[in-house]
Amino acid sequence: MKAGLSQHTQLKQELKINPRLYQAMDLLYMPLLDLHAHLQQELLNNPFLEQVDADEEDEEESTEGAEETSAEEQEKEGKDEIDWEEILLDGFDAGGRREEHEEKEYYEPVTVDTRDLSDHLKDQIALLDLNERQTFLADEFIGNINEDGYLACSIEEIVRGVNDEVTRAAEAAGLPEERELPLYTIEEAQTMLGTIQSLDPPGVGARDLRECLMLQLKDAGLEQSVPFRLVRDCFDELINHRWSEISKRFGISPVDVQRAADEIAKLDPKPGLVYSAANDNYIIPDLIVEKIDGKYHIFLNDANLPRLKLSRAYQEIARDKKKFEGENKEFISNKLNSANWMIQAIEQRRQTMLKVMNYIVDRQRDFFEKGVQYLKPLTLREVAEVINMHESTVSRVTNEKFVQTPRGVLPLKFFFSSGLSTTGGEDVSARGIKDQIQKLVENEDPKHPLTDQAIVNILKESGVQIARRTVAKYRDQLGVLSARMRKRV
Repeated sequence: MKAGLSQHTQLKQELKINPRLYQAMDLLYMPLLDLHAHLQQELLNNPFLEQVDADEEDEEESTEGAEETSAEEQEKEGKDEIDWEEILLDGFDAGGRREEHEEKEYYEPVTVDTRDLSDHLKDQIALLDLNERQTFLADEFIGNINEDGYLACSIEEIVRGVNDEVTRAAEAAGLPEERELPLYTIEEAQTMLGTIQSLDPPGVGARDLRECLMLQLKDAGLEQSVPFRLVRDCFDELINHRWSEISKRFGISPVDVQRAADEIAKLDPKPGLVYSAANDNYIIPDLIVEKIDGKYHIFLNDANLPRLKLSRAYQEIARDKKKFEGENKEFISNKLNSANWMIQAIEQRRQTMLKVMNYIVDRQRDFFEKGVQYLKPLTLREVAEVINMHESTVSRVTNEKFVQTPRGVLPLKFFFSSGLSTTGGEDVSARGIKDQIQKLVENEDPKHPLTDQAIVNILKESGVQIARRTVAKYRDQLGVLSARMRKRV
């Protein structure tokens, strides 16, 4: 090897993606509410953008604004102009690295104070006649109850943890050994656990499902009932639906055993979720499909979306080139180009979504007319090929988007699924097969439930070729138990 400096030339192709392309990807990906917030922010950040009034036509305003730009501005815009047709045909997955980063303002989400299970339990503890020592132990228990309402650790661990706190507090206060607080015992903790388990909701503080059900039955005054005995004495047989074994063991009929099991099934296996701080998720459909005079029409649900246009006042300022030089000129040029680009990008997003939804409605017409069993298999690639766009573009358009249809509000991903072959040579959507399995189970004889093989045979009679393991997989995805577990006596 020879050490030293040298120079050489090399030809290399490299694709650098304009930061605006990333913004275009974000616009396609954004659901309606996110897009609304984004456009409102753009209106605040870019003085060349303003909202179209209700009585104005945004298309005319945009065209008029484009015609008023000078030759120099148009030349500048031409350098940064995006070939939308090429982007959408080729997609955004072009590779390369993003070397330019745009500053994005960050907004801290506002937290709303909500009361959870822990607050509910502490309110009840405050009403009990407990001394400071007992209250401290109760707080330790409550802190170890998860949102399902179960105690997440053992009594020994709680005692160890609370005693460590007592010891640290004594050391911090510099108390002599004879004045240190006595440590908590297992007996004290067990007594406090009984107090915690007597609180609302019934079943809270349980260490497992069996104890949770017993606490709820005890709270209902059913300690001497058959359901309580089943949970206490033969829980494993109960959860495995071994009615005959339980019947022989307790000397009661299988019908009575099953009736008791039905009562147990009405209990809440996760009592703490009643007080969980779950967020409400509201869905606003991005598209609307309506049947008018026998034909399906697609509309964008963007009536409340801000309509953008170029500001006439700032365009007048931008015309006077003599007043602006250097940084001012560059600022005005960048903002004007950005405003023009944003208006084009929003319109392109609208057109892309309409193209995709129009094909979906055309392809899935039988679903809209007859129901989910007639849903046809559909892939992103198929849509992309028909509407002459890249598969990644279709994926972004359909992701986290919802459509309001005569058959309910559905995610766009609902219309995409794999297919199974039929004896007639046609394909059937996997989602449609699941719906058929669901209906077969709902209409079966409870005393003689359909096995997976029986479902296979029924579907085969209707022309659907499907394996038994596929039926079992679909059944599990639907949350349907096996035939033995569904059997009634």
